[in-house]
Amino acid sequence: MVKIEKTIAQGETIAAIATAIVPQQGSVGIVRLSGATAVTIAQRLFQSPGPWESHRILYGYITHPDSQQTVDEALLLLMRSPRSYTREDVVEFHCHGGIMVVQQVLQLCLAQGARLAEPGEFTLRAFLNGRLDLTQAEGITDLVGAQSPQAAQAALAGIRGKLTTVIRHCRSRCLDVLADVEARIDFADDLPPLDEDNVRHQLGGILTDVDQILATAHQGELLRAGLKVAIIGQPNVGKSSLLNAWSRCDRAIVTALPGTTRDVVESQLVVGGIPVQVLDTAGIRDATDQVEKMGIERSQTAAQEADVVLLTIDSTLGWTDIEETLYRSIKHKPHILVLNKIDLGPRANLPITDVPVVKTAAAQGKGIDALENAILGTVQAGVTAANTDLAINQRQAAALTRARSSLILVQVTMADALLLDFCTIVQLVALRALGEVTGEDMTESMLDEIFSRFCIGK
Repeated sequence: MVKIEKTIAQGETIAAIATAIVPQQGSVGIVRLSGATAVTIAQRLFQSPGPWESHRILYGYITHPDSQQTVDEALLLLMRSPRSYTREDVVEFHCHGGIMVVQQVLQLCLAQGARLAEPGEFTLRAFLNGRLDLTQAEGITDLVGAQSPQAAQAALAGIRGKLTTVIRHCRSRCLDVLADVEARIDFADDLPPLDEDNVRHQLGGILTDVDQILATAHQGELLRAGLKVAIIGQPNVGKSSLLNAWSRCDRAIVTALPGTTRDVVESQLVVGGIPVQVLDTAGIRDATDQVEKMGIERSQTAAQEADVVLLTIDSTLGWTDIEETLYRSIKHKPHILVLNKIDLGPRANLPITDVPVVKTAAAQGKGIDALENAILGTVQAGVTAANTDLAINQRQAAALTRARSSLILVQVTMADALLLDFCTIVQLVALRALGEVTGEDMTESMLDEIFSRFCIGK
């Protein structure tokens, strides 16, 4: 990534397409500029009779500065520093959608001296200019990639600074403890002895808050990455019917012929606020057909890579040697037994008693709600809009884990009556770790790593 702090100081202007561009689709495409020469570049390209006022929309034409050929009829939005996303001068050309027009406008901006933005560079500038902290910046990319309403709510909570508020409160209390300890080191003869019980009490309170935040890491991972659920079983037990009933559409071909499904069929769903990728796999049996063999191999791979496995059983046939073999291959993973076709005959007894069992009649669309509840119970994820204010990501969890370890070490050193100097060193480690969460203590390489995951134009 470009050395952003240096380029900002030099007044370098960046440009990028800020909307998803699909061939021959989309009504609007936006090209965004940010930097010291953004307005100058826009004035060379945009012809409008209206006054150029900040936070006003201008109507006009984008023209080539040399040939004066009209490129597009468009709108222009001007946001002067510091009242903009990046706290720099920002200009947005709102063009007609599609590929050709926005590409032409972007090339005109680059020809006038702008530089193509790196991934996440607009948001990085907002961070470096104090417009956002790091948790808010990460909330923005989470919101862009949200796959469920609950994931979007969690991202919005991050953008609004819910996590920032809690972390900064922990850091402030940690600083108070550090200042109290350092004062006893520097002015031991002038101050009363350190109240170690009070220090332990304060550290205990900080640890409690950190533990509560860390407890949301699993929920955050589910909201962002979702679950991969594989439906496995021998042929004709109703796997494809289960997928179709669950997704409420005919995603998979269903026939009475064994081996109809030859490859893994996917469907994207949302269960309890969690994005779920459902994989309908080929029926597993001893096959002689080479294509079916390949499908079975993919089924076995999908089962091993899934977060939850649904072992589907034909209720009219019951538990056979094939189910026993399949169960042994997936019992080390979170799994649910799905007893299907309960509407067709006697319900088989299963020899496994300590595993969730869901009874379904997939062809009739029955049992889907019970299946979803069982999946949520298996992953221990009752995610609702009410508890998504904090849902930390892996980077934040790693920093908080380091902070937690350091705070515990401070308590241990005090209990062992070690030198206070050692306590301050360990507390500084905790402070730096907490600062990493919000971006107050970050190296340039760490910022490059984080913002490189953003899309260009954001």
